Amino acid sequence: MQDVEGKVAFITGGSSGIGRGIGLAFARAGMQVVISGRKQEHIDETEAEFADAGLSVDAVTLDVTDAEAVERAAEETVQRYGRVDVLVNNAGIGLTGPVMSATPADWDWVIDVNIKGVAHGIHAFVPRIQAHGQGGHVVNTSSMAGLLPIVAGLYSMTKAAVIALSEALAIELAPDGIGVSAYCPGPTHSNIAGGVARRPAQYGESGYSAPPAEFLERAKAQPYMSYVEAGERVLNGVRRNDLFILTHPEFRDGVRDRFDTTLAAFPDEPIDEERAAVIPFLTAHTIYAPEKRLPSPRLDRP
Repeated sequence: MQDVEGKVAFITGGSSGIGRGIGLAFARAGMQVVISGRKQEHIDETEAEFADAGLSVDAVTLDVTDAEAVERAAEETVQRYGRVDVLVNNAGIGLTGPVMSATPADWDWVIDVNIKGVAHGIHAFVPRIQAHGQGGHVVNTSSMAGLLPIVAGLYSMTKAAVIALSEALAIELAPDGIGVSAYCPGPTHSNIAGGVARRPAQYGESGYSAPPAEFLERAKAQPYMSYVEAGERVLNGVRRNDLFILTHPEFRDGVRDRFDTTLAAFPDEPIDEERAAVIPFLTAHTIYAPEKRLPSPRLDRP
């Protein structure tokens, strides 16, 4: 999607942080942007930031765990704009801590938002992208924690699931001219850490404590990526049709070590050629072929 001007994008979790940055980047590129969020305060802040930049945006209040509400949002987007071209499943919660400290309700909440919320977006919006027959793009926000599950077991589990889902969906939607990207940002200034304090009542007690106010305040001073830059990198990835949108080169060596560890775990034995002949559909796909790999991305700045 090199030419994005005039395209219609819907961004879940677009009212703050990375989602807001994606919306700003899309709008500056001439796209028509609809953002959603759960907190009206964040929606108001986002609308004000767009207005200050001379950009337009539509906003809706939306809980991605509500499949019917997501379906309504998709239908209303098409009714207003006549089509939808890009879906960004960005809404998520940063529930972190030891796996063994989690309550059953913690498992339910993080799966409902970070995995099923993505599913709801896909089921509501992708058929509407397919309907106009002119291609499009889906971005599913994962995390570097999905590639390096070091400190946050439940969160990493959901983000690894989003990566696998995105890869499978990219294969399925390629014949329709719809690209799919797994977006895996590293530390970025956002509200994700504080979001766990707004836990819906139906999910009961958590095994984790909400981050203290001083932790959230210190995070603002850390040299993390800005949400504006994070959004620009997503726009760049959509234009390139990247399968993986990675933003932080600081993680490269750790990811390489992880994959080298994985490769070293394969048995040092000859391949069973008879067995290999009947399962080629499981062992490789052209989506990963060397000739399909693009040069490493660079974000050009003035």
